[in-house]
Amino acid sequence: MNLLVVLAVVIGLALIGAIAALIRTELRPAGTAAPAPRAAVTGREALDTIDLGLRRLAADCVRAGRSLPDVYALGYSGGQLALRLTNVDHNAPAPWTADEEGEEWRAESADLGSHAVESAAVAQPYPLAVTVGMHQGERLLIDLSRASAPIAVTGDGEGVRQLVRALVTELITGPVGRRAEVTLVGSAATAEMTVGLGLMSARLHTVATLDEGLSGGPDGSGAGPGSDSSSVTQVFRLIEGRGPVGVQGRAPRLFVLHAAQFLEERAAMANLNTADALLVLGEAPDFAWRFQVAADGSLDTGPLGLRIALHAGRMPRDAA
Repeated sequence: MNLLVVLAVVIGLALIGAIAALIRTELRPAGTAAPAPRAAVTGREALDTIDLGLRRLAADCVRAGRSLPDVYALGYSGGQLALRLTNVDHNAPAPWTADEEGEEWRAESADLGSHAVESAAVAQPYPLAVTVGMHQGERLLIDLSRASAPIAVTGDGEGVRQLVRALVTELITGPVGRRAEVTLVGSAATAEMTVGLGLMSARLHTVATLDEGLSGGPDGSGAGPGSDSSSVTQVFRLIEGRGPVGVQGRAPRLFVLHAAQFLEERAAMANLNTADALLVLGEAPDFAWRFQVAADGSLDTGPLGLRIALHAGRMPRDAA
């Protein structure tokens, strides 16, 4: 009888401890750091899987005789790759499946490697898709080329620098951005941004002015295809007029500069190609998207509606 009492007490204490731990987890203050993400999602191997998956998507679309879906963001959980679409599209080629609303396609990671050799020969269709952080347990990438105007990066000063350096580093050294070029304009070309990166790739450039950077490339033209208002997702209004980046032609470009210089050189925006993107560090007028960086490492993507628990600048170093 005494043994039963002792066992009951031990079990009761264990249950109390488990409940207390659960309560502490649920009531964690908003400013408390989020749990560390899994290496399988944040590491370089995850980027390799994403890269192969996106090129597999391009090959699948070719086989199905259809165009690429208009993707503005994608998430990788380790087990699945999910594509967020700007246009409603239910016609996903196998192994991709569309959700009921036609706003998201998903494919199992295991299925994406079934045509690895064929997919490896396909050009990366979304070369300016880059990791911005962790969203609901997924590594979230946003295609910066889909912004219809400058992207303002604001908030915590150190956090902004960390995030932008992570974006540039991944585009220059990662597999998804192997076709992209990055140009740091004026005071954005700090030693912190350029040390080491310039030695890794000839695709990282520095120029004194935005006009100098833009005039160096061929003249781009052509707006994206129009869409009927009944067949677009809510985010479409943020990127209307800019179609998916073609896999042929010159490399898409990302320009990075501070807000003060952007205000002085806004007229140069006329030379920005639809396949390019512009990151402005600080408040910028007429921006398309605003990325608000918080001191706790979170990131608010504004109108995109994607709350990032841990931005890319705070993710493990092997994420790039």
